[in-house]
Amino acid sequence: MAERRISKLLVENNKFCPGCGHGIINRVLADTLDEMNLSEKTVGALAVGCGCLMMDTFGIDWVQAPHGRAAAVATGIKRARPECCVISYQGDGDALAIGFSETMYAGIRNENITVIIVNNGIYGMTGGQMSPTTLPEQKTATSPKGRDVALTGMPVNVIDFLKERKVAYLARGAVSSVKNINTLKRYIRTGLENQMNGKGYSLIEVLSPCPTNWHMTPEASMAHINSAVENFYPLGEFIKDGERVNA
Repeated sequence: MAERRISKLLVENNKFCPGCGHGIINRVLADTLDEMNLSEKTVGALAVGCGCLMMDTFGIDWVQAPHGRAAAVATGIKRARPECCVISYQGDGDALAIGFSETMYAGIRNENITVIIVNNGIYGMTGGQMSPTTLPEQKTATSPKGRDVALTGMPVNVIDFLKERKVAYLARGAVSSVKNINTLKRYIRTGLENQMNGKGYSLIEVLSPCPTNWHMTPEASMAHINSAVENFYPLGEFIKDGERVNA
């Protein structure tokens, strides 16, 4: 029987809630960095949100950014240390609400960084409030009757914003099945390869469950991604090598 090896980058057990997708994404990212021999030269930028818990358990160098500013901090790190692999890791609320400008302008400038945005449709760390990516009619702590898009506008689709720009790579994956996890790993690897080859900005959005704030079991939350969330946020690669591949 083959030994199941866990990346040395995962220095402690993660601190995420049971069933949270962040733990899966952490494992995929750690394995990919190991396989690409990037473990010793990677620097990550975190801002505010559940992703901040990685700082204690994921063994790369980290820089804590102000709320929403991880992409700007990652830009500074990469410009100062271009030989490093630089990752911005954020949730949808952090990256697409208070950090919308930083996220967009890093893409508009085609900064040579890799951005991972975890989309679970709510503010996970602060109680499950409505976020920029909350689905229409979705119930949250601040939309108990369901999101009314006539009042709040439609959810933000970061891929749609950025695929009109000159960036290196855009993809959206999910952690809702083994097949999707394997595909996500390929997307993350491609985003890192683009950066290390100097091609420019790569963004991978990840559809992820939040059983705690969705008030679902882990199994039901994964099924909800497959049956509902993917219908609004389709999976796939949208820009490769600077060219649109999925309109």
